[in-house]
Amino acid sequence: MTTTTRTSAPRRLTAKGEATRARIVEAASGLVFAHGVTRTGVEDVQREAGVSASQLYHYFGDKQTLMRAVIAHQTEAVLAAQQPELDALDTFEALGRWRDRLVTLQRSRHCAGGCPIGSIAAEIADDDPEARADLVAGFEQWEAPLRSGLATMRDRGVLRDDADPDRLALALLAALQGGLLLTQTRRTTLPLETALDAMIELIGSYAV
Repeated sequence: MTTTTRTSAPRRLTAKGEATRARIVEAASGLVFAHGVTRTGVEDVQREAGVSASQLYHYFGDKQTLMRAVIAHQTEAVLAAQQPELDALDTFEALGRWRDRLVTLQRSRHCAGGCPIGSIAAEIADDDPEARADLVAGFEQWEAPLRSGLATMRDRGVLRDDADPDRLALALLAALQGGLLLTQTRRTTLPLETALDAMIELIGSYAV
């Protein structure tokens, strides 16, 4: 997929235009998840979405713009797949349910694909500053409910006052990313289970 800049998408779209744009993003997201950014070409996206090159470039001026839309789409999908557990991580039981949902999701994918956000980051974070900023924002959206849940546990007296929700949430997200990568590589959820269990055990060490 080339990076030639063409007419950017209009700010306001008709309902049909919104549907076409969403179909392109959905198609690109699926292809990127399956094959990566580099191996996803414009012709592949066109065929998958059932649009012409002129239609695609009407909504996205270049590949970078499309990939930023993919990042936003994947971020939304990743967070939605963890609901309702993700937004209520204020007990150890809730942490366990969230952990189980993540493991079950990877099993349903046969451990393929890894993290839809992390996989993109591995490919383009070093070369596209704007995409990297979007990825940072996406990970922050993921980390925020972890931090919020842990802060609530501390405020309720479930965790000691010296528990640091910021550091624990960051460590939990880092463990999750590493667990997903090894799960993808080894084709078993054991690394993900081990990483999350270890972090939940660490959080438990702060229990009152």
